[in-house]
Amino acid sequence: MIDALITSKTRIKLLTKFFLNRHAKAYLRGLAQEFGESSNAIRLELNRFEQAGLISSETDGNKKVFRANSKHPLFKDIHSILLKHLGLDHIINKVIEGLGNIKKVYLTGDYAHGVSGDIIDLIFVGNEIDKAYLIKLIDKAEQMIHRKFRYLSFTEEEEKRYFQDKNADDYLLLWQE
Repeated sequence: MIDALITSKTRIKLLTKFFLNRHAKAYLRGLAQEFGESSNAIRLELNRFEQAGLISSETDGNKKVFRANSKHPLFKDIHSILLKHLGLDHIINKVIEGLGNIKKVYLTGDYAHGVSGDIIDLIFVGNEIDKAYLIKLIDKAEQMIHRKFRYLSFTEEEEKRYFQDKNADDYLLLWQE
């Protein structure tokens, strides 16, 4: 969907990297390695985003580190478009409607780090989650967006134990009651 509007694959990768998780940050050479693209192609796009105020940079030693400008008026809109592109908005809305007593939904794995992949990892927190219904929703979403989903479900107590040793960059809170 988004690739019909934005023809630069590098631009789409950068948007996903920085605008899916507002905490994501990276430097030029790291992005070149991660994306498997030339640093010049990435530098051009980073410069465009920085000139538009969509991303900001700071110097860390001899590296220029980039991150999304979450105060930009379009940040929330771009974030929302990316969630729609990944099909996460559909799953979250459906999950909240009929899955049970859902308290939170987290995105983890590659996408939480802003790295596009074939598998989307989600964590559902709540009590009495209807797992049969969840499997049906995930099957529909996988067919719709041509990506696989992996999920975990936790009670609120299990969530506390699971996240106590985790880095905040390893997960992204998508929805909370």
